[in-house]
Order: sequence, then structure tokens, then C-alpha cells
Amino acid sequence: MANRPPTLEQLRRHAIARTLFKPTTLLGAIRRLGFVQADPMRAPARAQDLILMHRVKGYRAGDLEARYARLPVEEDCFVNYGFLPREHLPLLHPRTPKRSWDAATQARAAELLDFVRTRGRTHPRDVLEVFSHGRMAGYWGGELNVSTQLLDGLHYRGQLRVARRDAGTRVYEPMRHAEVDDSPAARQARADALLDLVLQLYAPLPAASLGYLTSLLGYGAPQLRAEARAALKRLPQRQPHALVEGERWFWPDGENPASRRHRVEPERLRWLAPFDPLVWDRRRFERFWGWAYRFEAYTPAAKRTMGHYALPLLWGEQVVGWANLKVSDGRLVPELGFVGPRPRGAVFEQALQQAEQHTAAFLGLQA
Repeated sequence: MANRPPTLEQLRRHAIARTLFKPTTLLGAIRRLGFVQADPMRAPARAQDLILMHRVKGYRAGDLEARYARLPVEEDCFVNYGFLPREHLPLLHPRTPKRSWDAATQARAAELLDFVRTRGRTHPRDVLEVFSHGRMAGYWGGELNVSTQLLDGLHYRGQLRVARRDAGTRVYEPMRHAEVDDSPAARQARADALLDLVLQLYAPLPAASLGYLTSLLGYGAPQLRAEARAALKRLPQRQPHALVEGERWFWPDGENPASRRHRVEPERLRWLAPFDPLVWDRRRFERFWGWAYRFEAYTPAAKRTMGHYALPLLWGEQVVGWANLKVSDGRLVPELGFVGPRPRGAVFEQALQQAEQHTAAFLGLQA
């Protein structure tokens, strides 16, 4: 425990400085983050691209998908679905789902797995040409193809991996994970390591948020649910923490939130993805910036207060509002909203222009 607790302002500056690091290579950024959450919605680019735009030098929308097959990176489940360095897979696999397939589903999945093992890289349309497993109700309404859901289930169980994407569609190939030590000590060590990855990605974190993220590890490692809860209880003995304004905060060992070395560019403006590590934790967001940000893509249009895909607007150390980015006639059109008066002066307008130019280049649009 720190001798002198940091202030909330220092925690905020620490959070910004540590996650918006100097742009590096694509693999370097993914390894430094440890996980990049994915989302299929384009507004005007997918969440993973919007996240990497600020952290990869010269990044362009779609670069991750285009280069994925050549990188030691995997699409898989962590606290959410996304991309993580391949070296983290032994912490997550072999994965035991919360719900087992019944005998009939297991038989269909085994037949499908044999097909992919024989064929090699397989697009879902290749499966649909051979198999007819029917349709099922979708999570958000409508119907889903059962064969496609079986592919997803085999991927989740670690028997398939995503080899590449074809126009956004996952192309699968067989996967075999190495055996791991399943002793109680080894299982606990894996849970500790997973919780450390969570902390590395989202720190500094209030205890309540850390508890919620620990529960989300049940998605990526359901077989370690009990061990993850035990790891959370032991975390105060393993990682630094302090009581700040009545709330316990944690950060990774070796970091000092109160350090004067943390620098935030005061005249830099960025719009951040709804799933960016800096804004992902809505509880922390309110502690840091004093207002509630909400992701409203699934909110009926008449009830939205910020817009379909509002991106928090980071101006120096403050999140002063949000932006909905649209493309019209080949040009980027930002629609801005503010929690208070719009910042005045040439400095803000110049920063806004630079953000627009950066994003236009990222999207391959006219400046």
C-alpha cells in the first residue's frame, strides 16, 4: 500500500498517460494493452480500429483485419470478445463452457469439426454448402443459422481458431491447445495472471470496477471462476492500492500514479471509442469527469441524448463532450455535443481540425 495516497486528479492523469502511450507498432500496441475489444458496428469504423488509431503509428481502418493472419494474435474471449496476444491463450484454454451441449448437438459439432479438419481453412458458406442444421432464434431477435452457431461454439471451446476475416466474416481452421498443468496451484496462478491482465489494461481501477471485471472473466475462463474470485481477494497482497476519497483504487506493481513523469498533451483533442480502455469503465468515467457517458447504439432513437455512436471527446485531461462521426460525400462530418459550454479559442479549434485530419487519414478520406 502506498505511504501517501494519490489524489483523484493524479489517478486520472495516470490513467490517460499510461493508456494513450506513444504510438508504436500494431503488435507492440496489442501486447502493451493485452487485449483490444472488438465490435462489428462501423461508426464510422469498428471499435477495434478506433482504439488502435490512437496507439499505432500510421494506423488505417482495417489494418488489423488485413494483417491479422501474419501476426501472433488471436480473436478470442477475455472479459469481452476481441484480440489478444497469442501468448495469453494458455491462461484461457482449455476452456470449459458454462453450459454443455446435449448429445445431438455434440454429434453435429463433431461432424462439423471433422469437416473443417479435412478441408482446412473454412468459410461459413463452405459449411452451408454441405450441412443443413436448420435455424434457431437469435439473441437480438430474428433467426440464426445453426451451422454458423456451431462454428462459433467450436471456436469458443478452443477447437477452431479464426485464421482470417473475409469481408468481415470469420474464416476458421482447426486448433489444438497444449495441455496445461491443472493442479490447484497452477489454476490459481492462471487466475492471478488473468486478473493482472485486467488491471494492466484498465488501471487505475476502483475496487467495485475490479470486482465487476473479475466476474466478466467468467466469459473468457469460465473454468476458473472460483479461482478468479480467490485471486480478487488476494489482490491487496499482490498489487498496490490506496484509499482515495473513500474508495479503494488498484494499479499494477511498479507504477506510481502520483509520479510527475505522467504527461498529458494539454492541447491534444481525441475522440475515443465507447470501448476504449480509458472510457470503458463507466463508474470510473464518472469519478474522473463528473458526468455520465452512455453508449446509446441500442437505445431507441427518440430516447437518445448523445447519439447513435457517441465518442467521448478528450481535450487535454478533460472529457468535455462527445462526437458522432459521419461520412458525407467522402468527407468526415463530426457532430459535436458538450457537457458545458463549447471550449472557446483558436487552440481548441486547431486541435479539432487536427483531430479531423488525423481521422480522415485513418479512414482514407479527403482531408
